[in-house]
Amino acid sequence: MYCLNKIQLPLLSALLLLNGCSSPGVSHYRDKTPALIPEEFLNGPLTAHGIIKNRSGEVTRTFNATLLGRWQNGRGLLAEDFIFDDGETQQRDWQLIPTGGAPQAGVRAYIGRAGDVIGDARISAAGNAMFIRYTLEVPYKGRKLEVAVDDRMYLVSDRVLIGKSALSKFGLNVGEIVLTIIRED
Repeated sequence: MYCLNKIQLPLLSALLLLNGCSSPGVSHYRDKTPALIPEEFLNGPLTAHGIIKNRSGEVTRTFNATLLGRWQNGRGLLAEDFIFDDGETQQRDWQLIPTGGAPQAGVRAYIGRAGDVIGDARISAAGNAMFIRYTLEVPYKGRKLEVAVDDRMYLVSDRVLIGKSALSKFGLNVGEIVLTIIRED
């Protein structure tokens, strides 16, 4: 019989804990329906409604937004106009660019670009899910902070997309956004 020593036991425990914290990748959802095809769902008028939570889970802001998506020559443009509960407005224009090639394991890949996004956002879609990872420049007390964003969105009907965004700084949770996007046919 093999016994773990004083060093191996804590290492094994840490590995099991880390494995338990991982979440499924977007390919896990490749067979889920309805299918989320960005070129179709993010085409035309949409509205978004959401809440922003701080790191302790308190809702600190709410927002509503109008979105307008259009695709031309295989590339997407998504204009977002936000109105927050305190009257602040923000505008973001996304460029959505397919990376080309056939989907790998049912996953379609894109890059996204916007004025307040640092570098390229990595976008993956499969089945009813779309995951987006990027660094966002956020105004905060007269300066700008860089916040890592991990968006996880799920199409629950032909017209409704529900999303949750984890916000982090230096790998630590700083907040969360929960939103619903509705396709206005």
